[in-house]
Amino acid sequence: MDGLFGQERWRAPRERAGRVLDGPWSRSALAALAGALPALAFPAPSLWWLAPVALVPWMLLARGAPTARRAGWDGWCGGLGFMLAVHHWLLPSLHVFTVVIAGLLGLLWVPWGLLVRRLLGGQPGGTRALAALLVLPSAWLMVELVRSWQALGGPWGLLGSSQWQVPPALRLASWGGVWLVSLCVVAVNTAVALLVSARDARTPAVAGLVAVVALTSGAWFWAPRAQSSGGARVAVVQPGVISGADARFARAERLTRTLAGQGVDLVVWGESSVGHDLTGRPDLADRLAALSRRVGADVLVNVDARGSAGGTGPGTPPGIRKSSVLVGPDGPKGARYDKMRLVPFGEYVPARSLLGWATSVGKAAGEDRVRGTRQVVMEVRGGLRIGPLVCFESAFPDMGRRLTESGAGLLVAQSATSSFQGSWAPSQHASLAALRAAESGRPVVHATLTGVSAVYGPDGARAGPWLGTDASAARVYDVPLATGTTPYVRFGDWPVVMALLVLGGHGAGAAARRVSRRSAPRPPGPPARTVHGSPARPAR
Repeated sequence: MDGLFGQERWRAPRERAGRVLDGPWSRSALAALAGALPALAFPAPSLWWLAPVALVPWMLLARGAPTARRAGWDGWCGGLGFMLAVHHWLLPSLHVFTVVIAGLLGLLWVPWGLLVRRLLGGQPGGTRALAALLVLPSAWLMVELVRSWQALGGPWGLLGSSQWQVPPALRLASWGGVWLVSLCVVAVNTAVALLVSARDARTPAVAGLVAVVALTSGAWFWAPRAQSSGGARVAVVQPGVISGADARFARAERLTRTLAGQGVDLVVWGESSVGHDLTGRPDLADRLAALSRRVGADVLVNVDARGSAGGTGPGTPPGIRKSSVLVGPDGPKGARYDKMRLVPFGEYVPARSLLGWATSVGKAAGEDRVRGTRQVVMEVRGGLRIGPLVCFESAFPDMGRRLTESGAGLLVAQSATSSFQGSWAPSQHASLAALRAAESGRPVVHATLTGVSAVYGPDGARAGPWLGTDASAARVYDVPLATGTTPYVRFGDWPVVMALLVLGGHGAGAAARRVSRRSAPRPPGPPARTVHGSPARPAR
């Protein structure tokens, strides 16, 4: 009797769980929550150790979907939850449009949900388990690649970026960029899902874990080390939350004066630190030149104004630009960089004729900024060459790679996240510079108006404490410089190519099996009935 009652006691919770999963709305909510779980691995929670298992609940849910259609729906709900969780700080600015964007981007995970069910469903054997360990990370990477297109929001929240403070992951990034880190993280999640759900697949699952450990160990021991080439003293000026362009300029000016006599090689102001076109306000240009003479270093500012790319002369398209401008003791030095990759809805509205209504429900850009056309490497006094990036351009691996190829010895990201104070956005943004440093083998300075400002060495390690969102200060960092070329700079996005080949091979194999099944001879049908014999009266 005790055994019977024990079985009944355990059977009831299982039946209740089954009813929850069978309910379309409750299952959708669970999928959305499971998809949101990986967001905890990013700053500000920064539970980086959660990333290798954060996808497992979502994968187990899609694996057990009763139909392929339901698995695709689980993929969409999980993608919706993931995008909302990673970008929830946009809600005060875009309101309901944040949910619309998350829903559209969530569709990218529909094929991934289908693949999870096909490869992990039932009791996969060794061959299917090995295929899952290759195909599912590759499919995830394709989702990251597509949504990294600038018009779709850019590469914010790539799973590999959650490992920004893990030295072995940074060493992987020097080999294959953030893409290789994402592949390894999803491969570990897939192996854990197999260990939990498929008894016959434990051997390949363990083999997959061993392969990831071996790859990471190989990257750690054999990745080329950055060759030290001295250092530079770089000052970051963070004025803090101040209303008004003139007041912000004045605060930054006062903070910069305190740097005199500290042997600074470069002073960096944040994005939109100058709110007027310097050609139209020569008084501001003179004040910046005076600061350069006082400090003994060039000052890199960011001009957010109409005509900031050099005035409104012949051949200059009208409009507002965000331009990095280097100012020396004699004024602007001529080299300037216009931001190329603009923030969708924040700095322009994609398909404004169709989506312009977003400006009425949130803080979408009322006027599109003018886009720059090329990246620029600037030379600072003393021979240091810097490559500027503006705002969320620091999220794009290819931009830092191209600047490094062009000879930049220091990458400088100028940013402003004042609209998102008190959210996860400032910390998330600051963490991206660590990946760019590791990928390029060059130090990165991430300077903001209101925090978080940060500096990283050429291996992605911090080169000093962060300037938080509560700070109004000018801080000097001793930045280690390096030469040499990382494998990622040399070979580019090769993990993406490998993932495409894996998916192409899997698709070709599936198509070949489908064709062979169709062309195979059909088994003979049942014997025809005759007057001499039938199932009821067999012939004698």
